[in-house]
Amino acid sequence: MDYSDIQTIKHDILVVGAGGAGIRAAIECAKHGFNTGIISKSLLGKAHTVMAEGGIAASLGNVDSRDSWKIHFRDTMRGGKLLNQWRMAELHAKQAPDRVRELEEWGAVFDRTDKGLINQRNFGGHRYPRLAHVGDRTGLEIIRTLQDFCVHQGIFTHMECTGLDILLDNGRVSGLLAYWRETGRFVLFKTKAIILATGGGGKAWKITSNSWEYTGDGLGMAYRAGAELIDMEFTQFHPTGMVWPPSVKGILVTEGVRGDGGILLNSEGTRFMFNYIPKKFANETADSKEEATRWLEGDKEARRPPELLTRDVVARAIKKEVEEGRGSPNGGVFLDIASRKSAEFIKRKLPSMYHQFKELAEIDITKEPMEVGPTLHYFMGGIRVNSDSQQTNIPGLFACGECAGGMHGANRLGGNSLSDLLVFGKLAGDGAFHYINSLSDSLICKDEDIRNGIKKATDILNRNEGSNPYLVHEKLQNIMQNNVGIVRTGEELENGLKKLEKLKSDINTVYASASAQYNPGWNEALDLNNLIITSEAVTRAAILREESRGAHTRLDFEGEREEGLSYNIILKKMKEGMRAEKIKREPPPKELVDIAHSSLSELEGK
Repeated sequence: MDYSDIQTIKHDILVVGAGGAGIRAAIECAKHGFNTGIISKSLLGKAHTVMAEGGIAASLGNVDSRDSWKIHFRDTMRGGKLLNQWRMAELHAKQAPDRVRELEEWGAVFDRTDKGLINQRNFGGHRYPRLAHVGDRTGLEIIRTLQDFCVHQGIFTHMECTGLDILLDNGRVSGLLAYWRETGRFVLFKTKAIILATGGGGKAWKITSNSWEYTGDGLGMAYRAGAELIDMEFTQFHPTGMVWPPSVKGILVTEGVRGDGGILLNSEGTRFMFNYIPKKFANETADSKEEATRWLEGDKEARRPPELLTRDVVARAIKKEVEEGRGSPNGGVFLDIASRKSAEFIKRKLPSMYHQFKELAEIDITKEPMEVGPTLHYFMGGIRVNSDSQQTNIPGLFACGECAGGMHGANRLGGNSLSDLLVFGKLAGDGAFHYINSLSDSLICKDEDIRNGIKKATDILNRNEGSNPYLVHEKLQNIMQNNVGIVRTGEELENGLKKLEKLKSDINTVYASASAQYNPGWNEALDLNNLIITSEAVTRAAILREESRGAHTRLDFEGEREEGLSYNIILKKMKEGMRAEKIKREPPPKELVDIAHSSLSELEGK
């Protein structure tokens, strides 16, 4: 093959991923006057952002004036079991309100209070009504707004284009090798900086809310280039995914259903979450149905219902109910909003959920409960970045959104992902701007690296036989679902790692017949390179963390250990393969520690 005729496109900054984080980063880069390009694996705005339906967490104080950035910060740190990167959580809580107001200025149409302010709803783990929302389709409104603004900024968008390898010049980013999914032809993007905003890797599991794009592309590309991954053991299982019919198992059911009054029931009709209130949340959680009802009706002295505990707590509770024989007919539990709210209210506040169940499960949620269960939803871990700039340990490589780790610690609060992508998307754009301004020499893309990348990709097409990529993907999903699931043991994890190591030989021999053009089998085979890295990273980190913290639950190490707060787990590419190691955490600023450990009465009004 003649590598000299490969299509070449130049941008000052290239953003990989066209969800909320990627588009927001691109907007910021364009504001600084840079020639900015976005590549999207699918279509502009076709992203996990759209699935974040409930709202954007930001301490606007429009519904409850007692809210503040300090209380939002406190809630985030408590939800993340204090393993969050302190500076990231601080920046997020402080800047989220401005990012929401900015969206409004750009045309986002939010639900309103009686006074005409942006309305906010309750959500799990949040002390006060904090989530700015648009019914139950908030993510869609964010994408619509950002997409329109992006187009009008003249940002170049390259759709149905998948990144393969990050190219380096003396350890600095110089380009990206990619291919067009439609034609199979390769394309070289020459650029001074890359911002990864590719989301997580939920398609490594069998039951997931994630769509087909989420194969850990950013994680894999960053790792192969030499970037570090952090705290990959923390994978969030959203408590409420659809469980029936099988064709839609795992599709997300927004936390907004519970925020608007929905309750969880087992097969005996028991509201079981009252039996699963952790001690650390007992003082702020209602212990009776009567108090929970008063809270829903607006009594500010009442404590919030246990259905709004953090996602890790609710997901484990549902799993326990099913395991002990009190689950629904299809292996979940019941989520009931029909007996709590009028049909008019449900259709107005939860229109997407109404139509989703009506069309996919033939269930009218205004008349009967939904069957729900845990589904792999979100990565708290990801690419290790600097909190202020979002730059990795590789000069010129940045990451934001779900593919960047650290912000959410051991467990993400619902609604924080949308404010996360807005806050850190902007900061990544600013970081790339300052980095490029610091460059004094030109960068090159080495021919050898381009040839090697193309050869590795085309070898899949040149084999006459080998492993079927679809079957290999299915094997990988079964390993992760069975061995690295919502509840883990050291034995299961070690067995899972052995199976993943064995699976690597199958991945190295996958083949896809025919040409690269219109070849979904080839696309699937290429995705496996990132999926195996993602899966191995999660598994190795989970083995090393010998405690139960947040979304990481070890049956052989129950409960949190004090030592667990002293380190993060870093994963590095070494000559011998992937290395997982504990690194000591930096001491946090005293003023932030004081806020995280303050009582609500101490913070209210400050």
